[in-house]
Amino acid sequence: MQAILEVRSEPGNLRFSDRGQACAPLLELVQKYLGDRTRSYSTPGHKGGPGVPEELRTLLGDSAFASDVWFNTSDLESALSEAEQLAADAWGAETAHFLVNGATSGNLALLMAQSNPGDKVILGRDAHRSVLAGVIATGAEPVFVAPRLHSDLSMSLGIEPDDIDAVIEIHPDAKLVVVTSPTYHGVATDIGRIAETAHRANLPLFVDQAWGAHLPFHPSLPISAMEAGADACVTSPHKTLSAFSQGSMLLLQGDRINADRLRSSLRFAQSTSRNFPILMSLDATRRQMALQGWAHMELTMALAARARAGIRSIPGVSVVDAERLGLPEKQFDATRLVIDTAGLGLDGFTVERVLREEFAIAPEMSDLTGIVCLITLGDTRASIDALVDAMSCIAKDFGGRGHLDNHEMNRSVGSAIAPGDM
Repeated sequence: MQAILEVRSEPGNLRFSDRGQACAPLLELVQKYLGDRTRSYSTPGHKGGPGVPEELRTLLGDSAFASDVWFNTSDLESALSEAEQLAADAWGAETAHFLVNGATSGNLALLMAQSNPGDKVILGRDAHRSVLAGVIATGAEPVFVAPRLHSDLSMSLGIEPDDIDAVIEIHPDAKLVVVTSPTYHGVATDIGRIAETAHRANLPLFVDQAWGAHLPFHPSLPISAMEAGADACVTSPHKTLSAFSQGSMLLLQGDRINADRLRSSLRFAQSTSRNFPILMSLDATRRQMALQGWAHMELTMALAARARAGIRSIPGVSVVDAERLGLPEKQFDATRLVIDTAGLGLDGFTVERVLREEFAIAPEMSDLTGIVCLITLGDTRASIDALVDAMSCIAKDFGGRGHLDNHEMNRSVGSAIAPGDM
């Protein structure tokens, strides 16, 4: 990631190039709106909170509704444009588009911008359903490339560049290459080599990097799609960073993507009533990571390492990481905690159920062999230790006895451990 932290302290209305990454244009716009005690005669109908049911306002707090405002003015477009350019710089792109409908809307828009009916689109068979929806909506013809699988774990090892090359030779009339990296389990594809392969055939490369918003901010993490040479990618700060749910971005560089058509496609794929708290959270997350991203990721990876060490100490439980998958360190996201529970005789679905019902711990997902937990900048030593302690209890009480029945499920396996501060 390029050094982008130049900040000047002059007061007043400074240009983007003068203000640097320490500013937050969308946050500042709402702060001014609230500071002016503006009376709303527009959407949203709750008018900053007075119209909200009391129980909902009590749960979410007054500020959540006070900041849910709307601007139908040039001030919004100016602030949004500045915020998006700051985000483009922070993520190493030329252009950024904020998305309030998640990475799904970016996937749909990109496919609509780059595909016509009958166009061939080369894509990994592990593509998100929104990519498949984009192919269906545009009438494009998918040409699937299957990811390689680990021989024992049957886990995706990502798309091989040589497989993309082979498919391009068979389908030289293809219009676009789409891959997913990192995967749900944290495996990163060699985007650099795939980009070289696609570009030799004059094809744009689009990467679904929804699970990799944090990648540009530490050199020990897998290389980000933009740095690796992709033409476009979606990334979701709400998944692994601190933005609100549905807060994502579409990043672009170079001239292989039809930028004008993409802007039109984004208007089709997104709500015209963009949620301002989501936009603000993207702006704030960008500032947070641009100014302090390395430190946040350093701590996050240390906490993930602590979690892996703790899990490895539990008999019958193991972790899946780069070494176990036979991958280079840079092809696995060290913040992803993949826990293999097969040695306990328990599938991941059962383990997730126990964690949720007995320990109030919510994993990201579960499958036949284990669970996946996200370790992020929101974690602390206490939250990591709570997970390790819960897994230790499960291994002690239920390990080796197969699936739990309802009677066993209701047994007390220890008190729930509430995450606290570090």
